[in-house]
Amino acid sequence: MAHWLMKSEPDAFGIDDLAARPSQTEPWDGVRNYQARNMMRDAMRVGDTVFFYHSNTKAPGIVGIAEVVREGYPDHTAFDPDAKYYDPKSDPSDPRWFMVDLKYVRHLRRTITLTELKALGQRDPDGPLADLPLVRRGNRLSIMPVTEAQWALILDLE
Repeated sequence: MAHWLMKSEPDAFGIDDLAARPSQTEPWDGVRNYQARNMMRDAMRVGDTVFFYHSNTKAPGIVGIAEVVREGYPDHTAFDPDAKYYDPKSDPSDPRWFMVDLKYVRHLRRTITLTELKALGQRDPDGPLADLPLVRRGNRLSIMPVTEAQWALILDLE
């Protein structure tokens, strides 16, 4: 089992939206970054756990936990000219973009903010958070791996 962090803007799709979906499950579509696509297509497995992160908010941070319930498969929104994430270069016979399905597990008891995570990483430059891509300057990936040590430390902050 692996751990991940996946970012979403709560105005577009937040943890409450996931919790409100039928079966509390939703495809994670619209990813248009090759590195993030590769993680969904090649590395994410059913049973992997995900920190659900709200970005582009007053206090961005980790707000909940989800689980991968369907491994990478072609993102159909890339093929639909009327869809927000349409990509005319993506072909159903040779798909360019992939998605996974996530299932809501729970909200965290509190938001663990990016500011808090960065401060912990700076305070302990040899600790687990020092290597967390989220706290590195200039990292804009919407999906990133989380180590077991990072996962445990972050959950302990709840």
